Amino acid sequence: MKTRVEEAKKGKQPQMLLPFVGNPRQAMPKGLPFELKDYLELIEMTGRCLREDKAGHIEKNQPALLSRLNITPENWLTLTKDFRKLFHGAVGHSDVLSDYSEHKGLKRRNNVSCCDKLLAQRFSTHYSPHFLTTHQA
Repeated sequence: MKTRVEEAKKGKQPQMLLPFVGNPRQAMPKGLPFELKDYLELIEMTGRCLREDKAGHIEKNQPALLSRLNITPENWLTLTKDFRKLFHGAVGHSDVLSDYSEHKGLKRRNNVSCCDKLLAQRFSTHYSPHFLTTHQA
């Protein structure tokens, strides 16, 4: 997050991170399917929730990005606080984890139950998510 903000202030895109490519659409370029301002709004609200001197919860008027990702505010806070405890390796929907496991020659799909519990049921048909790993930002 720090790298994104620092580079955004300079009007640049960090080379090691996928770019923000706007809202999902048919001819979707490679990148994150939302805009920088939506990301910053979500990060700001998450930071307010995680402050040690406040009992955190996300208001009913949750960030638009959470709605688009179809992730509940409660699940988002769990993901934010406990991501490294919950996940080891690839993270994504069952079908994406299956593709990833097959591609890597793995016999098991790790993290399936946590992914099914905490992530959205599925993105829109206009966007097919790439799998993420705990080693990517």
